[in-house]
Amino acid sequence: MPPLSPSPSSLPSPSTRESVVVALRAAGCVFAEDEAELILAAARTPEELSALVDRRASGVPLELVVGWAEFRGLRIAVGPGVFVPRRRTEFLVEQALAQAPEASVVVDLCCGSGAVGAALATALGQVELHAADIDPAAVRCARRNVGAVGGRVHEGDLFAALPDELRGRIDILAANVPYVPTGEVGLLPAEARDHEPLVALDGGADGLDVLRRVAAEASRWLAPGGCLLVETSERQAAAAVDAFTTGGLRVRLAASEELYAHVVIGVRP
Repeated sequence: MPPLSPSPSSLPSPSTRESVVVALRAAGCVFAEDEAELILAAARTPEELSALVDRRASGVPLELVVGWAEFRGLRIAVGPGVFVPRRRTEFLVEQALAQAPEASVVVDLCCGSGAVGAALATALGQVELHAADIDPAAVRCARRNVGAVGGRVHEGDLFAALPDELRGRIDILAANVPYVPTGEVGLLPAEARDHEPLVALDGGADGLDVLRRVAAEASRWLAPGGCLLVETSERQAAAAVDAFTTGGLRVRLAASEELYAHVVIGVRP
C-alpha cells in the first residue's frame, strides 16, 4: 500500500494537478477532481502519470487505472480482466453479517477480486475463508486480497472448485453470481461491457442460470442454519426466491433503496 501521505517533495505542482483535472473533465469524467487526486497518488513518474491519464480518458475504469477499488473501507486490488466490486454489493456483506454474526466458515463463490470474502473475514475476525472462481485472472487477483486475510482461493466451476471437506460446514455462502440477461449485456455501461469479463456479467437468457445452479446445490454444502446470499435485480427477485425454495432453503428477500441492491437470503433448516 502507498504511504498515508506523500512527502512534500513528491506533491504534484498546482499546474500539474490542474492539467490532469482538465484532461479528465474533457474526457467526460464527472468527478474529475476526485479522480485526479487518485491518479496523481498512483503515478510514480511524470511518464506514468501521462499514461494513467490517457488510459482513464480512453474509458478504462478508474479502479483499473489505479489498480484498486474501495470496498467496505478496504483497498481491494483489481486488474485487467477482473470484475470491479460494486458499492451496492456491500449490502450483501451487511446482510451476511446480520444473518450469521458468529460464522466461522465462509465461502465467497464467483469471487472475482475476492472483495466479499475479504470484507467478511475482516469483519468476523478469525474465520476459515475460502473463495473460488472459474476465471484464472480473477483467481490470481483474489489470491492477493483473500490471502491478505488468511484465506484460500480455488479455481474451478462453482462447487466443483471447493474442497470436499467443506460439505455441510459452511456458515456463510456468498455468491455474487453474474445476473445480467444475455440480451442485455450490450446495454451495460461501456466501462463494464468493454473492460470486465463476460463470464462475470452474463447470467444466461433470463440472467438466473448460475443462480439456479448455486441454489440447487447449496443445501449440501451449508451447515445447519447456514445461509446462502445472492445479489439479483428487483425484477428477477421473485424467480430467484423460487429457485432458493426449490433448493430446500428458507428464503427471505432484503433490499436497500439507497444502494438499489436486492439480496436473496436462503437458510438451510
